Amino acid sequence: MITDYGVGNLYSIRRSLEACGANVKVVGDMKELRDAECIVFPGVGAFDKTMEKLLPYREEICDRLKSGLPALGICIGMQILFEGSDEGKSPGLGLYKGRVEMLDNEVIPHMGWNQVASDDPMVSGIDDMNFYFVHSFYGNAKDRDIVIGSTEYEGKEFPSFFRSYNTYGTQFHPEKSSRSGRRFLQNFISFAEGQL
Repeated sequence: MITDYGVGNLYSIRRSLEACGANVKVVGDMKELRDAECIVFPGVGAFDKTMEKLLPYREEICDRLKSGLPALGICIGMQILFEGSDEGKSPGLGLYKGRVEMLDNEVIPHMGWNQVASDDPMVSGIDDMNFYFVHSFYGNAKDRDIVIGSTEYEGKEFPSFFRSYNTYGTQFHPEKSSRSGRRFLQNFISFAEGQL
C-alpha cells in the first residue's frame, strides 16, 4: 500500500512499482494500513504536513513496523520514520531513533544525481550507484547500526540509506533514478514478497 498523506509524487512511485510488477493500492484513509502486507511512505513535502494524517495511528503503525512488516520510506517518507525534525514541530513515527536535521552545506537544497555508498543486499545487481536526490534535511540516526548507506555532498558525508526491522528508508528517490532505481525497487519488491 502507498500512503496518500497529501504530499506530492504519488503518481511516479505508483507507476514505478507497477512497472516492476507490484500490485499497488493507494490509501488515503490511514486506518487501512492495519491490513497492509507492505507499506510505502512516498515523499516530496514538509514534515508536519506529512505527519498530519498519520499522527492518530502513530503507535499502531510503529508497532506493525516493529513486528516485521516490510516498508519503504522515500525522502520525506523516510524522514517521518525518525522521532522528529528541525523542519517542524510534529513528532515523527519514531521507528528510527534520532532527529531530522538541516544539511550543513553551502548549497541547499542538495538536488541532482549523487553516489550512494552501500553494500546492503537491497542494492545487489546495481552497477551504477548514482541516485536522484532533492532535499535540504537528512536523518541523523542515534543508532549508527541502522545506517546502511551514505552520500558525500560538497565534501561532507551524510547518511542516506537506513534499515530497522524490515523498514528501509532512502533519502534518494528510486522512482526518479532510472535503471538503478528500477533495480532497487525490484529488489525491494522481492524482499517484501519474501516476508509474506
